Amino acid sequence: MKKIVVALGGNALGKTLSEQLEAVKVTAKAIADLIEAGNEVVITHGNGPQVGKIDSAMNALLLEDPTEEKTSLSMCVAMSQAYIGYDIQNALRRELTARGLHKPVATIITQVEVSNDDPAMKNPTKPIGKFMTEEQAMRLKEQYGYNVAEDSGRGWRRVVASPRPQTIIELDAIRASFEDGSVVICCGGGGIPVRLKGGFLKGCAAVIDKDYCSALLADRLDADMLLILTAIDKVKINFGKPDEQSLDRMSLDDVQRYTEEGQFAKGSMLPKVDACAEFVAKGRGRKAVIADLMQAGEAVKGNTGTVIEG
Repeated sequence: MKKIVVALGGNALGKTLSEQLEAVKVTAKAIADLIEAGNEVVITHGNGPQVGKIDSAMNALLLEDPTEEKTSLSMCVAMSQAYIGYDIQNALRRELTARGLHKPVATIITQVEVSNDDPAMKNPTKPIGKFMTEEQAMRLKEQYGYNVAEDSGRGWRRVVASPRPQTIIELDAIRASFEDGSVVICCGGGGIPVRLKGGFLKGCAAVIDKDYCSALLADRLDADMLLILTAIDKVKINFGKPDEQSLDRMSLDDVQRYTEEGQFAKGSMLPKVDACAEFVAKGRGRKAVIADLMQAGEAVKGNTGTVIEG
């Protein structure tokens, strides 16, 4: 039996409400395979399209009616955690029941503390939400203090900070539920970003990378494996070139060398590989695997995907 933190990428959730309902059925089967094989599983997930849609909807209200009260980005992340968790837990419960497996499944709305001193807080660059005209973007900037930027000639978007996760606030609740035998869905979208102010937690305009948060969670739960499920079968070097190569395994030294060579794209594969290396480096005997969602069971056995180990 392995203790596994499973981090679900965007392909596990779809991009719309209807796509998500269909995607989580497939996702539930992959996770149920792991549970049926005797593994204990905690689930994390991204929320890129979902939180962007929620934030855009809230911004549309502001553009339509300037007297409308602003909805914070941290609240938007909380909303996305709830409705994504709702779909995953129902699909997974249905799949487990059909297999005669009776395990509690629950979503824990999760706050994650970030540091005021993180350089990313002073340099918001992560685009979220829909494209806007320059006029609309300037209205949001002037009236509500949003950071906005032109995005590759395609229009204007809101940009926010993407700091590193420091502390998972609900960790004790997650651990207690997990150790009691529940399948826990948590840390959605990297967690609701909060900072400590005056002795209390307060949300901030940021998004946390779900892979780094998943690695932190896996470390704190002393998991045996961090399994990042995405749309590719293996990590590749020289991607898109004639000498492209799929990697079965990487050592921590390999990760460092390939990263220095610029082999991994900053917005996609780099955080996955980096997060895996962070988790592996903090504990003896740990493994991390990046694999295709549909091959989750084989990835845990080491038969597919890219294994990262010390």
